[in-house]
Amino acid sequence: MKILAVKFRKDGFYSQPFAFGGEEGMEKFDKNVRYRGSLQNYLIDTGDEVILVDTGLPAGTPEEHPTEESLIYTGKDICSYLDALKALGYAPEKVTKILLTHKHADHSGELRSFPNAKIYVNAEELSAAELQGIGNLVPVYFEDGAYYNFPESQKIREGITYLKAKGHTNGNSIVIVEQDGLFFMIHGDITYVDEALYQNKLSVVFDDPAAARVTLDRVREFIRNHPTVYLSTHTPQGYENLEACRVTDLDHPVETVPAEVCFEEKKASGKYVCSICGYVYDPAEHDGVAFEDLPGDWVCPRCKQPKSKFNPA
Repeated sequence: MKILAVKFRKDGFYSQPFAFGGEEGMEKFDKNVRYRGSLQNYLIDTGDEVILVDTGLPAGTPEEHPTEESLIYTGKDICSYLDALKALGYAPEKVTKILLTHKHADHSGELRSFPNAKIYVNAEELSAAELQGIGNLVPVYFEDGAYYNFPESQKIREGITYLKAKGHTNGNSIVIVEQDGLFFMIHGDITYVDEALYQNKLSVVFDDPAAARVTLDRVREFIRNHPTVYLSTHTPQGYENLEACRVTDLDHPVETVPAEVCFEEKKASGKYVCSICGYVYDPAEHDGVAFEDLPGDWVCPRCKQPKSKFNPA
């Protein structure tokens, strides 16, 4: 069995207030501290099955162009998710299962490109707008009891377990792959950057803050008691951990490499992109109302995040 990273964006960043400010407030942290960002999902090749954990952004999602005020920037396109998958040597029709960590489009964006796959999804996510019209969903009710300190789990096959991990979204989940005495934890935005894991901080994005705290506590307890390789979606440390087979030591954090940030002047398109769920605000679809003219309390119609989570396209 092997695990591979499907890499489709690079050179992004996550500000410290965004990555750390979920409980104490963003004002407690330094907006000029920016951690490296990227976008990648993961593939598990068992030898007789090809299993994906999440499926990237929808093809055609425009790149963002961050400003000095941007809290978050998902990065520059390397290629589309499907092209990244093909570059690893895998065709969509060969994928047998998809394990969805949660509904947001950087995780669910290309589900429709895998008609032969069974898509396992926490039953609490079934009503999400991103999942409507998809016919090959398999609702998961986590009926296999406790998995170590996680009280609800579903065994997918030998060595692969799906865990209920509510908080970031109400249907958030984690995938654990056991191999060679290690536990590879593929998570759905429990943290955006590994620095938040080490420093025990929640990001500002959650449906249920109390549940997000419980989940992060469980993750940290699990890591303390099991040799765990922590595989994140939004930071290069995710695939760096994988490639180095690096076991997470909460008492000895990996040294932070600051994000290299360049704020280039770009011709404005008028469109804005939600950095959380990928929703594109196009004034042409909203009676010509410019994004800047939306009321201050306007929120993303998909994920309900505020205007501050959007970047120009």
